[in-house]
Amino acid sequence: MNCFVYVLGCRHKGRTLTYVGWTHDVARRLAQHNAGKGARTTRGRSWVLLHSEAFATKPEAMSREWHLKRERVFRKKLSQKIKP
Repeated sequence: MNCFVYVLGCRHKGRTLTYVGWTHDVARRLAQHNAGKGARTTRGRSWVLLHSEAFATKPEAMSREWHLKRERVFRKKLSQKIKP
């Protein structure tokens, strides 16, 4: 089964926030985040999908997630897609 790494973004109190995670189903996971059932840090905000990548295995996806969490410049460029 494919695994995906995704980057979400939102505008909150004048700031642009990003969130990086992994899942087997990106659409379902985004719906969970927007319903307040995702990670604690994503609750109460309206998220949009900025980026996703597919991987063959869970360890590959988790490794990429770890790297994306540290790529602040990449995430900042992605967050510029969010309209104020």
